[in-house]
Amino acid sequence: MSTAAEATTRRRRKDARPQELLDAALDLFVEKGFAATRAEEVAQRAGVSKGTLYLYYPSKEELLKAVIREHLGSRIAAGEAAVDQHDGTSADLLREVYSHWWQAVLASPSSGAFKLIVSEVRNFPELAGFYQREVVEPGERLIGRIVQRGVDSGEFEPVDVAAAVHSLVLPMVMLCLHKHSLGACVPHQEGFDAVVFIRQHIDLVLRGLARHGAPAARRR
Repeated sequence: MSTAAEATTRRRRKDARPQELLDAALDLFVEKGFAATRAEEVAQRAGVSKGTLYLYYPSKEELLKAVIREHLGSRIAAGEAAVDQHDGTSADLLREVYSHWWQAVLASPSSGAFKLIVSEVRNFPELAGFYQREVVEPGERLIGRIVQRGVDSGEFEPVDVAAAVHSLVLPMVMLCLHKHSLGACVPHQEGFDAVVFIRQHIDLVLRGLARHGAPAARRR
């Protein structure tokens, strides 16, 4: 390999390291727990030295924060962009942002972040506050914004927006927790399809939100 090609390969490898470290950290944090995972283990799984890990993330706590931003926070930001660009009904917008978001999360390692937070956050109050600011509050604002949009346009009933948000979000969090707890031990629960459940759940909520005579949600 030429010197130029070697330099390009090293640069690409260096550029990929943060993502490799985040992926390794999430896997280990979910498998072993945050407190039980050592920085050396994360570095080893990512194929780098412990010193390299600390070049990118100065502490294990900062590494976990980066994991949360990457796997959950960035997805919420993408949802905000979708809301800004949407010019159709609020029902279709809610289906697009909510249903697609949760299906993507459930089908990826990102779903493990919820189990990690629930199991570990009580022992790390600073991380609890971080998760509240970076995930809970932006996520609730995003879904609340869509529901309020439908209420303001007359498409949805004038509901308690905060309660509607909780009705939408909490079952999905439980679905992710199930995947990484009982679902990990009994992966093929008879008669249960998570993707079908998500679609049925959003249909159920949309029927409850829909105002009489408003445009029906488009089924997909």
